[in-house]
Amino acid sequence: PPLTLMIRNFLIRIFRLRPEELGLVLSLGFVLFGNAMARQVAGIVSITGFLDSGGVNQFLLVLAIDYFFILVIGGLQSLIVDKFNRYKMLANMTLGFAGVFLLLRLMFVINAPERLIYIIMYIVAEQQWLIYPLIFWVLANEVFNMSQSKRVFPLISSWSFVGKLLGIGIAAVSPTILMAMNVGDENILLVNVAIYLIIYAVLWWQIRGVPLRVINQKPESVKETLTDGWEFVRDVPAFRYLAIVILLMAIIDTTIEFRFLGATDAYFTTRASYQQFYSLYRLTATLVAFGLQSFITTHLIEKLGLKNSFLILPIVMLVGVAAMLLWPSIFTAVGAMFFLKLMRETVDDSSRKSFQSLVPSNRRGRVSTFLETYLTGVGTIVGCIVVGGIVWVGLLLGHADQIYYVYLGLVGVLAAVAIWSANRLRHVYEESLLNWRLKGRSGRGMTEIMKKLDF
Repeated sequence: PPLTLMIRNFLIRIFRLRPEELGLVLSLGFVLFGNAMARQVAGIVSITGFLDSGGVNQFLLVLAIDYFFILVIGGLQSLIVDKFNRYKMLANMTLGFAGVFLLLRLMFVINAPERLIYIIMYIVAEQQWLIYPLIFWVLANEVFNMSQSKRVFPLISSWSFVGKLLGIGIAAVSPTILMAMNVGDENILLVNVAIYLIIYAVLWWQIRGVPLRVINQKPESVKETLTDGWEFVRDVPAFRYLAIVILLMAIIDTTIEFRFLGATDAYFTTRASYQQFYSLYRLTATLVAFGLQSFITTHLIEKLGLKNSFLILPIVMLVGVAAMLLWPSIFTAVGAMFFLKLMRETVDDSSRKSFQSLVPSNRRGRVSTFLETYLTGVGTIVGCIVVGGIVWVGLLLGHADQIYYVYLGLVGVLAAVAIWSANRLRHVYEESLLNWRLKGRSGRGMTEIMKKLDF
Protein backbone atom coordinates (compact mmCIF):
# COMPACT_ATOMS: atom_id res chain seq x y z
CA PRO A 1 0.00 0.00 0.00
CA PRO A 2 1.18 3.56 -0.69
CA LEU A 3 1.14 4.54 3.01
CA THR A 4 3.29 1.54 3.97
CA LEU A 5 5.73 2.34 1.18
CA MET A 6 5.93 5.98 2.30
CA ILE A 7 6.70 4.95 5.88
CA ARG A 8 9.30 2.45 4.67
CA ASN A 9 11.03 5.03 2.47
CA PHE A 10 10.92 7.58 5.29
CA LEU A 11 12.62 5.17 7.71
CA ILE A 12 15.26 4.24 5.16
CA ARG A 13 16.03 7.89 4.49
CA ILE A 14 16.06 9.14 8.09
CA PHE A 15 18.18 6.27 9.40
CA ARG A 16 20.44 6.17 6.31
CA LEU A 17 19.75 2.51 5.63
CA ARG A 18 19.79 0.43 2.48
CA PRO A 19 16.41 -1.07 1.53
CA GLU A 20 17.52 -4.63 2.36
CA GLU A 21 18.76 -3.54 5.80
CA LEU A 22 15.54 -2.04 7.16
CA GLY A 23 13.83 -5.30 8.13
CA LEU A 24 16.95 -6.71 9.78
CA VAL A 25 17.65 -3.50 11.74
CA LEU A 26 14.06 -3.22 12.98
CA SER A 27 13.92 -6.92 13.88
CA LEU A 28 17.23 -6.99 15.76
CA GLY A 29 16.40 -3.67 17.38
CA PHE A 30 13.13 -5.11 18.64
CA VAL A 31 14.94 -8.16 20.07
CA LEU A 32 17.28 -5.90 22.05
CA PHE A 33 14.35 -3.65 23.03
CA GLY A 34 12.30 -6.59 24.34
CA ASN A 35 15.12 -8.09 26.36
CA ALA A 36 15.96 -4.72 27.94
CA MET A 37 12.31 -4.17 28.84
CA ALA A 38 11.91 -7.65 30.35
CA ARG A 39 15.18 -7.32 32.23
CA GLN A 40 14.08 -4.10 33.93
CA VAL A 41 10.74 -5.62 34.94
CA ALA A 42 12.45 -8.71 36.37
CA GLY A 43 15.18 -6.72 38.11
CA ILE A 44 12.88 -4.23 39.82
CA VAL A 45 10.26 -6.81 40.81
CA SER A 46 12.89 -9.22 42.16
CA ILE A 47 14.61 -6.59 44.30
CA THR A 48 11.27 -5.35 45.63
CA GLY A 49 9.93 -8.83 46.35
CA PHE A 50 13.15 -10.08 47.90
CA LEU A 51 13.41 -7.15 50.32
CA ASP A 52 9.76 -7.62 51.29
CA SER A 53 10.05 -11.39 51.87
CA GLY A 54 13.65 -11.94 52.94
CA GLY A 55 15.04 -8.69 54.28
CA VAL A 56 18.06 -6.70 53.18
CA ASN A 57 20.71 -8.71 55.07
CA GLN A 58 20.26 -11.77 52.86
CA PHE A 59 20.79 -9.62 49.77
CA LEU A 60 24.56 -9.98 50.27
CA LEU A 61 24.34 -13.77 49.97
CA VAL A 62 22.24 -13.51 46.81
CA LEU A 63 24.64 -10.97 45.30
CA ALA A 64 27.64 -13.20 46.05
CA ILE A 65 25.93 -16.20 44.41
CA ASP A 66 24.98 -14.06 41.43
CA TYR A 67 28.54 -12.85 40.85
CA PHE A 68 29.83 -16.39 41.24
CA PHE A 69 27.61 -17.30 38.28
CA ILE A 70 28.89 -14.24 36.40
CA LEU A 71 32.50 -15.33 36.99
CA VAL A 72 31.72 -18.84 35.73
CA ILE A 73 29.88 -17.53 32.65
CA GLY A 74 32.62 -14.98 32.00
CA GLY A 75 35.17 -17.78 32.01
CA LEU A 76 33.14 -20.10 29.81
CA GLN A 77 31.70 -17.61 27.31
CA SER A 78 34.61 -17.88 24.86
CA LEU A 79 34.45 -21.68 25.07
CA ILE A 80 30.69 -21.84 24.45
CA VAL A 81 29.87 -19.05 22.03
CA ASP A 82 32.06 -20.32 19.17
CA LYS A 83 30.75 -23.89 19.18
CA PHE A 84 27.08 -23.40 18.22
CA ASN A 85 24.96 -21.65 15.61
CA ARG A 86 24.34 -18.13 16.95
CA TYR A 87 20.78 -17.89 15.69
CA LYS A 88 19.81 -21.19 17.34
CA MET A 89 21.55 -20.15 20.56
CA LEU A 90 19.64 -16.86 20.75
CA ALA A 91 16.32 -18.42 19.75
CA ASN A 92 16.68 -21.24 22.30
CA MET A 93 17.73 -18.78 24.99
CA THR A 94 14.68 -16.66 24.20
CA LEU A 95 12.37 -19.64 24.66
CA GLY A 96 14.33 -20.56 27.78
CA PHE A 97 13.68 -17.17 29.38
CA ALA A 98 9.97 -17.42 28.50
CA GLY A 99 9.89 -20.84 30.14
CA VAL A 100 11.73 -19.66 33.25
CA PHE A 101 9.33 -16.76 33.85
CA LEU A 102 6.34 -19.05 33.29
CA LEU A 103 7.85 -21.50 35.79
CA LEU A 104 8.33 -18.69 38.30
CA ARG A 105 4.67 -17.74 37.89
CA LEU A 106 3.64 -21.37 38.47
CA MET A 107 5.80 -21.42 41.63
CA PHE A 108 3.49 -18.75 43.03
CA VAL A 109 0.49 -20.95 42.20
CA ILE A 110 1.89 -23.91 44.18
CA ASN A 111 2.84 -21.57 47.07
CA ALA A 112 6.60 -22.08 46.77
CA PRO A 113 8.65 -19.90 49.20
CA GLU A 114 8.53 -16.33 47.90
CA ARG A 115 12.10 -15.72 49.00
CA LEU A 116 13.31 -18.54 46.74
CA ILE A 117 11.25 -17.27 43.82
CA TYR A 118 12.67 -13.76 44.04
CA ILE A 119 16.24 -15.05 44.46
CA ILE A 120 15.88 -17.06 41.24
CA MET A 121 14.28 -14.07 39.51
CA TYR A 122 17.14 -11.77 40.52
CA ILE A 123 19.78 -14.20 39.21
CA VAL A 124 17.81 -14.64 35.98
CA ALA A 125 17.59 -10.84 35.56
CA GLU A 126 21.38 -10.61 35.82
CA GLN A 127 21.76 -13.22 33.06
CA GLN A 128 19.34 -11.18 30.93
CA TRP A 129 21.81 -8.34 31.37
CA LEU A 130 24.98 -10.40 30.82
CA ILE A 131 24.58 -13.46 28.61
CA TYR A 132 21.67 -12.50 26.33
CA PRO A 133 23.31 -9.32 24.89
CA LEU A 134 26.58 -11.26 24.54
CA ILE A 135 24.98 -13.84 22.20
CA PHE A 136 22.90 -11.12 20.51
CA TRP A 137 25.91 -9.02 19.45
CA VAL A 138 27.82 -12.07 18.26
CA LEU A 139 24.85 -12.90 16.03
CA ALA A 140 24.56 -9.28 14.85
CA ASN A 141 28.23 -9.31 13.85
CA GLU A 142 27.52 -12.30 11.63
CA VAL A 143 24.42 -10.72 10.06
CA PHE A 144 26.19 -7.47 9.08
CA ASN A 145 29.67 -6.88 7.70
CA MET A 146 32.13 -4.38 9.17
CA SER A 147 31.09 -1.39 7.05
CA GLN A 148 27.41 -2.04 7.75
CA SER A 149 27.95 -2.47 11.49
CA LYS A 150 29.40 1.04 11.83
CA ARG A 151 26.15 2.47 10.45
CA VAL A 152 23.51 0.20 11.93
CA PHE A 153 24.85 -0.87 15.34
CA PRO A 154 24.35 2.53 17.05
CA LEU A 155 20.74 2.51 15.80
CA ILE A 156 20.13 -1.06 16.98
CA SER A 157 21.76 -0.30 20.33
CA SER A 158 19.48 2.70 20.89
CA TRP A 159 16.50 0.34 21.09
CA SER A 160 17.93 -1.02 24.32
CA PHE A 161 17.63 2.39 25.97
CA VAL A 162 13.99 2.72 24.89
CA GLY A 163 13.23 -0.78 26.18
CA LYS A 164 14.92 0.02 29.46
CA LEU A 165 12.75 3.10 29.97
CA LEU A 166 9.55 1.25 29.06
CA GLY A 167 10.43 -1.65 31.37
CA ILE A 168 10.99 0.74 34.26
CA GLY A 169 7.67 2.41 33.47
CA ILE A 170 5.84 -0.93 33.45
CA ALA A 171 7.36 -1.87 36.79
CA ALA A 172 6.37 1.52 38.24
CA VAL A 173 2.69 1.42 37.25
CA SER A 174 2.08 -2.33 37.56
CA PRO A 175 1.25 -2.35 41.32
CA THR A 176 -1.53 0.21 40.78
CA ILE A 177 -2.89 -1.49 37.66
CA LEU A 178 -2.80 -5.01 39.12
CA MET A 179 -4.44 -3.78 42.32
CA ALA A 180 -7.22 -2.16 40.30
CA MET A 181 -7.68 -5.45 38.41
CA ASN A 182 -7.78 -7.28 41.75
CA VAL A 183 -5.01 -9.70 40.76
CA GLY A 184 -1.69 -10.51 42.44
CA ASP A 185 1.56 -8.67 41.79
CA GLU A 186 3.14 -11.90 40.54
CA ASN A 187 1.09 -11.67 37.33
CA ILE A 188 3.62 -9.12 36.05
CA LEU A 189 5.75 -12.18 35.20
CA LEU A 190 3.31 -13.03 32.41
CA VAL A 191 4.35 -9.80 30.70
CA ASN A 192 7.90 -11.15 30.43
CA VAL A 193 6.61 -14.47 29.11
CA ALA A 194 4.70 -12.62 26.38
CA ILE A 195 7.71 -10.42 25.54
CA TYR A 196 10.02 -13.37 24.95
CA LEU A 197 7.43 -15.28 22.94
CA ILE A 198 7.05 -12.24 20.67
CA ILE A 199 10.85 -11.97 20.39
CA TYR A 200 11.00 -15.64 19.38
CA ALA A 201 8.36 -15.06 16.70
CA VAL A 202 10.38 -12.11 15.33
CA LEU A 203 13.55 -14.20 15.26
CA TRP A 204 11.71 -17.06 13.52
CA TRP A 205 10.12 -14.95 10.79
CA GLN A 206 12.82 -12.34 10.19
CA ILE A 207 16.23 -13.78 11.13
CA ARG A 208 15.97 -17.54 10.70
CA GLY A 209 16.70 -17.58 6.95
CA VAL A 210 19.32 -14.83 6.90
CA PRO A 211 22.74 -16.15 5.75
CA LEU A 212 25.29 -15.67 8.51
CA ARG A 213 28.82 -14.42 7.88
CA VAL A 214 30.92 -16.95 9.76
CA ILE A 215 33.82 -15.41 11.68
CA ASN A 216 36.67 -17.77 12.44
CA GLN A 217 37.97 -17.00 15.91
CA LYS A 218 40.45 -19.01 17.90
CA PRO A 219 38.71 -20.20 21.08
CA GLU A 220 40.48 -19.12 24.27
CA SER A 221 40.62 -21.28 27.37
CA VAL A 222 39.81 -19.84 30.78
CA LYS A 223 43.45 -20.34 31.79
CA GLU A 224 44.73 -18.43 28.73
CA THR A 225 42.35 -15.53 29.33
CA LEU A 226 43.16 -15.26 33.02
CA THR A 227 46.93 -15.77 32.73
CA ASP A 228 47.52 -13.41 29.82
CA GLY A 229 45.23 -10.74 31.29
CA TRP A 230 46.97 -10.93 34.66
CA GLU A 231 50.47 -10.81 33.16
CA PHE A 232 49.60 -7.75 31.06
CA VAL A 233 48.12 -5.89 34.03
CA ARG A 234 51.05 -6.86 36.24
CA ASP A 235 53.71 -5.70 33.77
CA VAL A 236 52.18 -2.32 32.80
CA PRO A 237 52.23 0.03 35.85
CA ALA A 238 49.23 2.14 34.82
CA PHE A 239 47.06 -0.93 34.32
CA ARG A 240 48.30 -2.36 37.62
CA TYR A 241 47.06 0.71 39.50
CA LEU A 242 43.83 0.70 37.48
CA ALA A 243 43.26 -2.91 38.55
CA ILE A 244 43.57 -1.86 42.20
CA VAL A 245 41.02 0.91 41.63
CA ILE A 246 38.56 -1.46 39.91
CA LEU A 247 38.86 -4.07 42.67
CA LEU A 248 38.31 -1.52 45.44
CA MET A 249 35.47 0.17 43.57
CA ALA A 250 33.61 -3.16 43.36
CA ILE A 251 33.89 -3.63 47.14
CA ILE A 252 32.75 -0.07 47.85
CA ASP A 253 29.95 -0.25 45.29
CA THR A 254 28.59 -3.40 46.96
CA THR A 255 28.69 -1.76 50.38
CA ILE A 256 27.00 1.46 49.35
CA GLU A 257 24.27 -0.47 47.51
CA PHE A 258 23.68 -2.57 50.62
CA ARG A 259 23.32 0.56 52.75
CA PHE A 260 21.04 2.13 50.13
CA LEU A 261 18.73 -0.90 50.13
CA GLY A 262 18.66 -1.02 53.93
CA ALA A 263 17.80 2.67 54.32
CA THR A 264 15.14 2.72 51.61
CA ASP A 265 13.57 -0.58 52.68
CA ALA A 266 13.13 0.80 56.20
CA TYR A 267 11.48 3.95 54.84
CA PHE A 268 9.10 2.41 52.27
CA THR A 269 7.30 -0.24 54.28
CA THR A 270 4.95 -1.74 51.65
CA ARG A 271 5.92 -3.70 48.55
CA ALA A 272 3.91 -1.45 46.21
CA SER A 273 5.39 1.79 47.58
CA TYR A 274 8.94 0.42 47.39
CA GLN A 275 8.47 -0.82 43.82
CA GLN A 276 7.18 2.58 42.74
CA PHE A 277 10.06 4.37 44.52
CA TYR A 278 12.70 2.02 43.10
CA SER A 279 11.27 2.36 39.59
CA LEU A 280 11.27 6.15 39.85
CA TYR A 281 14.85 6.09 41.14
CA ARG A 282 16.04 3.93 38.23
CA LEU A 283 14.10 5.98 35.72
CA THR A 284 15.68 9.21 36.96
CA ALA A 285 19.16 7.65 37.03
CA THR A 286 18.75 6.29 33.49
CA LEU A 287 17.60 9.61 32.02
CA VAL A 288 20.31 11.66 33.75
CA ALA A 289 22.99 9.12 32.73
CA PHE A 290 21.80 9.22 29.12
CA GLY A 291 21.98 13.02 29.05
CA LEU A 292 25.40 13.08 30.71
CA GLN A 293 26.79 10.39 28.41
CA SER A 294 25.40 12.03 25.28
CA PHE A 295 26.45 15.63 25.86
CA ILE A 296 29.08 15.90 28.59
CA THR A 297 31.16 12.75 29.18
CA THR A 298 33.40 12.90 26.09
CA HIS A 299 34.14 16.61 26.51
CA LEU A 300 34.81 16.16 30.23
CA ILE A 301 37.34 13.36 29.65
CA GLU A 302 39.06 15.35 26.90
CA LYS A 303 39.18 18.42 29.15
CA LEU A 304 40.55 16.62 32.20
CA GLY A 305 42.73 14.17 30.32
CA LEU A 306 42.31 10.41 30.43
CA LYS A 307 44.80 9.84 33.22
CA ASN A 308 42.99 12.31 35.51
CA SER A 309 39.48 11.02 34.86
CA PHE A 310 40.01 7.91 37.01
CA LEU A 311 40.08 10.10 40.11
CA ILE A 312 36.43 11.13 39.70
CA LEU A 313 34.68 7.94 40.83
CA PRO A 314 36.85 7.27 43.94
CA ILE A 315 36.38 10.89 45.04
CA VAL A 316 32.60 10.67 44.51
CA MET A 317 32.56 7.44 46.53
CA LEU A 318 34.57 8.96 49.38
CA VAL A 319 32.27 11.99 49.51
CA GLY A 320 29.21 9.71 49.46
CA VAL A 321 30.52 7.52 52.28
CA ALA A 322 31.45 10.59 54.35
CA ALA A 323 27.95 12.04 53.84
CA MET A 324 26.30 8.80 54.98
CA LEU A 325 28.51 8.70 58.08
CA LEU A 326 27.99 12.35 59.05
CA TRP A 327 24.29 12.64 58.14
CA PRO A 328 22.78 9.13 58.19
CA SER A 329 19.39 9.29 56.46
CA ILE A 330 17.55 7.99 53.45
CA PHE A 331 18.47 11.15 51.53
CA THR A 332 22.23 10.69 51.85
CA ALA A 333 21.90 6.96 51.09
CA VAL A 334 19.92 7.65 47.91
CA GLY A 335 22.22 10.53 46.94
CA ALA A 336 25.39 8.48 47.42
CA MET A 337 23.96 5.58 45.40
CA PHE A 338 22.68 7.88 42.65
CA PHE A 339 25.97 9.70 42.06
CA LEU A 340 28.00 6.51 42.39
CA LYS A 341 25.99 4.77 39.64
CA LEU A 342 25.88 7.94 37.54
CA MET A 343 29.66 8.41 37.53
CA ARG A 344 30.39 4.69 37.16
CA GLU A 345 28.13 4.19 34.15
CA THR A 346 29.21 7.36 32.33
CA VAL A 347 32.61 8.95 32.99
CA ASP A 348 34.30 5.94 34.59
CA ASP A 349 32.98 3.40 32.07
CA SER A 350 33.99 5.61 29.13
CA SER A 351 37.43 6.20 30.65
CA ARG A 352 37.99 2.47 30.97
CA LYS A 353 37.00 1.91 27.34
CA SER A 354 39.39 4.62 26.26
CA PHE A 355 42.21 3.22 28.38
CA GLN A 356 41.67 -0.33 27.14
CA SER A 357 41.87 0.89 23.54
CA LEU A 358 45.59 1.39 24.23
CA VAL A 359 45.97 -2.39 24.55
CA PRO A 360 47.06 -4.17 21.33
CA SER A 361 44.06 -5.80 19.66
CA ASN A 362 45.41 -9.34 20.08
CA ARG A 363 45.33 -8.92 23.88
CA ARG A 364 42.48 -6.46 24.34
CA GLY A 365 39.75 -9.06 24.85
CA ARG A 366 41.70 -10.93 27.50
CA VAL A 367 42.72 -7.77 29.37
CA SER A 368 39.16 -6.44 29.24
CA THR A 369 37.74 -9.75 30.53
CA PHE A 370 40.28 -9.81 33.37
CA LEU A 371 39.55 -6.23 34.45
CA GLU A 372 35.80 -6.01 33.88
CA THR A 373 34.67 -9.56 34.66
CA TYR A 374 37.15 -11.26 36.97
CA LEU A 375 38.25 -8.29 39.08
CA THR A 376 34.75 -6.83 39.38
CA GLY A 377 33.33 -10.25 40.27
CA VAL A 378 36.00 -11.00 42.87
CA GLY A 379 35.65 -7.52 44.37
CA THR A 380 31.88 -7.86 44.65
CA ILE A 381 32.13 -11.28 46.31
CA VAL A 382 34.78 -10.01 48.74
CA GLY A 383 32.55 -7.03 49.55
CA CYS A 384 29.61 -9.33 50.27
CA ILE A 385 31.73 -11.52 52.57
CA VAL A 386 33.30 -8.60 54.49
CA VAL A 387 30.09 -6.60 54.94
CA GLY A 388 28.12 -9.76 55.72
CA GLY A 389 30.65 -10.70 58.39
CA ILE A 390 30.46 -7.25 59.97
CA VAL A 391 26.64 -7.32 59.97
CA TRP A 392 26.65 -10.83 61.49
CA VAL A 393 28.95 -9.71 64.32
CA GLY A 394 26.74 -6.67 64.88
CA LEU A 395 23.67 -8.89 65.20
CA LEU A 396 25.46 -11.12 67.72
CA LEU A 397 26.49 -8.11 69.79
CA GLY A 398 23.04 -6.52 69.60
CA HIS A 399 24.18 -3.42 67.69
CA ALA A 400 22.54 -4.11 64.33
CA ASP A 401 21.17 -0.55 64.08
CA GLN A 402 24.60 1.09 64.39
CA ILE A 403 26.78 -1.47 62.60
CA TYR A 404 26.66 0.48 59.34
CA TYR A 405 29.16 2.92 60.90
CA VAL A 406 31.72 0.11 60.91
CA TYR A 407 31.38 -1.08 57.32
CA LEU A 408 30.98 2.46 55.97
CA GLY A 409 34.10 3.52 57.86
CA LEU A 410 35.99 0.59 56.36
CA VAL A 411 35.00 1.39 52.79
CA GLY A 412 35.80 5.04 53.45
CA VAL A 413 39.40 3.92 54.04
CA LEU A 414 39.25 1.80 50.87
CA ALA A 415 37.99 4.82 48.90
CA ALA A 416 41.01 6.79 50.13
CA VAL A 417 43.29 3.95 48.98
CA ALA A 418 41.53 3.98 45.59
CA ILE A 419 42.20 7.72 45.28
CA TRP A 420 45.88 7.07 46.06
CA SER A 421 46.02 4.32 43.41
CA ALA A 422 44.29 6.52 40.80
CA ASN A 423 46.79 9.27 41.61
CA ARG A 424 49.69 6.82 41.16
CA LEU A 425 48.17 5.90 37.77
CA ARG A 426 48.48 9.57 36.80
CA HIS A 427 52.18 9.61 37.66
CA VAL A 428 53.10 6.45 35.74
CA TYR A 429 50.83 7.08 32.75
CA GLU A 430 53.45 8.45 30.32
CA GLU A 431 56.00 5.88 31.47
CA SER A 432 53.50 3.08 30.86
CA LEU A 433 52.85 4.22 27.28
CA LEU A 434 56.47 3.29 26.52
CA ASN A 435 56.05 -0.23 27.87
CA TRP A 436 56.84 -2.92 25.31
CA ARG A 437 53.39 -4.48 25.81
CA LEU A 438 51.84 -1.28 24.48
CA LYS A 439 54.21 -1.04 21.50
CA GLY A 440 52.44 0.48 18.51
CA ARG A 441 49.81 2.15 20.70
CA SER A 442 51.74 4.86 22.50
CA GLY A 443 51.77 7.13 19.49
CA ARG A 444 48.03 7.34 19.29
CA GLY A 445 46.66 10.55 20.65
CA MET A 446 43.78 10.86 23.04
CA THR A 447 41.62 12.62 20.48
CA GLU A 448 42.01 9.79 17.96
CA ILE A 449 41.05 7.21 20.58
CA MET A 450 38.00 9.12 21.77
CA LYS A 451 36.74 9.54 18.20
CA LYS A 452 36.74 5.78 17.71
CA LEU A 453 34.61 5.13 20.76
CA ASP A 454 30.82 4.98 20.58
CA PHE A 455 29.46 6.66 23.70
